[in-house]
Amino acid sequence: MDAFILSHVEHGVMTLTLNRPDRLNSFNEVMHGQLAECLKQAERDETIRCLVITGAGRGFCAGQDLNDRNVDPSGPPPDLGYSVETFWNPLVRRLATLPKPVICAVNGVAAGAGATLALGCDIVIAARSANFVMAFSRLGLIPDCGGTWVLPRVAGRARAMGLALLGDKLSAEQAQQWGMIWQVVDDAQLSDTANQLAHHFATQPTYGLGLIKQAINAAETNGLDAQLDLERDYQRMAGRSADYREGVSAFLAKRQPQFSGK
Repeated sequence: MDAFILSHVEHGVMTLTLNRPDRLNSFNEVMHGQLAECLKQAERDETIRCLVITGAGRGFCAGQDLNDRNVDPSGPPPDLGYSVETFWNPLVRRLATLPKPVICAVNGVAAGAGATLALGCDIVIAARSANFVMAFSRLGLIPDCGGTWVLPRVAGRARAMGLALLGDKLSAEQAQQWGMIWQVVDDAQLSDTANQLAHHFATQPTYGLGLIKQAINAAETNGLDAQLDLERDYQRMAGRSADYREGVSAFLAKRQPQFSGK
């Protein structure tokens, strides 16, 4: 079987490369299955403390492979909700609940679910030549893979509506100016920049980083009172961690901390 997801683990960082470059890394069912297996390892392996997702070839991801759906013009209409429910929604939930930072290194076009997948990651670094395309509207579809949830939150309602309804290309630099992504770097620097950040995260108190991620995600739907209660509960958990004890000990001893991620 072809390896549509390349997985490499080194120094606490798991790098997953979407690997169907001849199809702009668009997803079919086999690719979804392989990615799910890799994420299962990322969830269970305590030595993996940061996840990087990128694409092989000239693009990051063109979303769903339309050839995989085999829409017969003379046949019954396809059930697109099936692939959303079976593959895309579980993927979005896994990345959101993974208690480790997820970096997306966007190395070229990110279109359709490829764009919403990227924007849903915790830290997005894009090559200067990259662009984001909400291609759904051009096919009469809606942004899935969390698109209608994440777009208004990263771009604001007016921009989200324009991007989703028009389906125009958005350059990486414009996405950064709008506050939708973290950083734009020269194409040649993308891999090194993402790897440096990932290896930094892998040496940090990653248990606490996971709590930060969960707290910020929860704030999207919580009221102030609920969020204050959650901060109390998470701070209690963080204060009981080995990382917090090590951080304070290192600070008082004026030495570099050696965090374990626990």
